[in-house]
Amino acid sequence: MAAQGEEFKIDIDQILKNKLGTKATFVPKFVVTWLKNIIHQDWMNVHLCGEGKGKSGVEWIDGCLNYMKCNAVVQTNIGGVVKEGLEAIPNNEEGRYFTIVSNHPLGGQDGLILGSIICHKYDSQMVYLVNDLLMNLKGLAPLCVPINKTGRNGRDFPKMVEAAFQSPKNVVMFPAGLCSRKGDDGSIRDLEWKKTFIAKSVQYKRDVIPVHFSGQNSSRFYNIARWCKRLHIKFNIAMLFLADEMYKNQGKTFTVTFGEPIPWQTFDKSKTPTEWAQWVKEKVYQLHEN
Repeated sequence: MAAQGEEFKIDIDQILKNKLGTKATFVPKFVVTWLKNIIHQDWMNVHLCGEGKGKSGVEWIDGCLNYMKCNAVVQTNIGGVVKEGLEAIPNNEEGRYFTIVSNHPLGGQDGLILGSIICHKYDSQMVYLVNDLLMNLKGLAPLCVPINKTGRNGRDFPKMVEAAFQSPKNVVMFPAGLCSRKGDDGSIRDLEWKKTFIAKSVQYKRDVIPVHFSGQNSSRFYNIARWCKRLHIKFNIAMLFLADEMYKNQGKTFTVTFGEPIPWQTFDKSKTPTEWAQWVKEKVYQLHEN
């Protein structure tokens, strides 16, 4: 990891060593240089080693958003009535915790902004289920449960998910797992939502709060994702460009719309967990349409 006093520094060389071990020496130097440029390593480290140094949790998230000059319009859509703020969304009274699920249009600012909103609403009583690569962001790590279904941590995946839902915290998830993609009709929508949040919300009697996040990435991002699909490339190449998309989305204002909590009892045997997951997904997009 980074040297003492620089715990928040992004270091591609070290990340490759952590992920690949001794095989990292076989990665060509021009590839390493390209990776550093495409993730804007220097740009991120200006903040992480400056104002962000020594901060963690919501303080770290808010500092990142301030650095990127990103803002959010936060509102609720209850029964088609849109109101500013989150007064209509219940608090964690009497040990009541929620599963908060959102579409995933950006892959950067959407996670940070949603985390900030939830932390301020629920006094930081939240945990993300995120890609394990984000654990390299040490300021974010205290709020995260790393998800890696393959490799060394694959066997611990069920235990990590179980621990998150057992905790006295609100669980924040992007059930698609990947960022939204552009369809043939030009619409920007998530891929299929995974059923985990349905099964675990029922098991632990957590109501589900649907959230819609506005925004989209560049045409280049969607074109890369489309060609990877056509060429049957399994590695998520588009993911490498998410930091670049975050860089391009600086200074923007996004609209975040919360819907009415869905009681966990809703998810009965009339649909399979996978079918219920897609049902909630459609509810999320209806928040934006109304």
